[in-house]
Amino acid sequence: MTTLVYSHPDCLDHREPPGHPEQAARLLAVERGLAGLDLERREAPLADVTDVLRCHPAQYVARVERAVPQQGWAQLDGDTYLAPGSCQAALRAVGGVCAAVDAVIGAQARNAFVACRPPGHHAERETAMGFCLFGSVAIGAKRALDHHGLARVAVVDFDVHHGNGTQDLLWDEARCLFASSQQMPLYPGSGFADERGAHGQMVNVPLRGGSGGAEMHAAYQREVFPRLTAFQPELILISAGFDAHADDPLAGLMWRTADFAWLTEQLCDLADALCGGRVVSALEGGYDLDALAASVAAHVGVLQRRGR
Repeated sequence: MTTLVYSHPDCLDHREPPGHPEQAARLLAVERGLAGLDLERREAPLADVTDVLRCHPAQYVARVERAVPQQGWAQLDGDTYLAPGSCQAALRAVGGVCAAVDAVIGAQARNAFVACRPPGHHAERETAMGFCLFGSVAIGAKRALDHHGLARVAVVDFDVHHGNGTQDLLWDEARCLFASSQQMPLYPGSGFADERGAHGQMVNVPLRGGSGGAEMHAAYQREVFPRLTAFQPELILISAGFDAHADDPLAGLMWRTADFAWLTEQLCDLADALCGGRVVSALEGGYDLDALAASVAAHVGVLQRRGR
């Protein structure tokens, strides 16, 4: 077996205004990072609406669909836009995560990476924000729990920005541990350590601006890894944002490419010990294109090696 990668050309059709950081060129950078790795490529299917409705109400989905313009852009908030292909792309992103969850739980592969956009971890139950429309990873977690009958699923989010949407969508879900590290203070302004979820099942790890890999390693070893071990998940989902890289223009953490490889190795070690190596990772942020390509290569390279 090898690592599965889910992607689709539709995800290039989510277009942003010129100069916007969440641009289609990000996926081209991701493809550069994946080049040369031994991976099995699969098309991300369109999500079934029943999966989207696991986290978002029908009226919100309909509102997003109605807002899609015939041409140009429609603006949903200060930095979240819709183009004619945006809803289709977002449904591919959700469908890719759900298909990856199905494949990994079904033992078609030990792990998978979903190379789709737009990202999803800022999308709250009824609010599109932070470049995100639908909470792809949270929806994937709910599919694993409700469709496949898993008892415990963990989501680890290492994007530099707090996954407020994933937190909102899973706040009341006792079967899901959500662990997130993020620069603080920074957009969206959430992610304080006292945000613990309705069942104490959330672990927020604020990191100060300017801190680097050493601080991240210590925080995960102190705060996140013990909670994952105690929770005993049957699947680990990763919101893989690469904007904590020192070269990223949108934040101020100083991680290096090797830090993403280290964290991926540690999470794979835990997955091997806890859930048969089952990991599904999905692209979130990362806005310096060269840093994104290098970090994806490091992250998926570890998944590929560990997935054999």
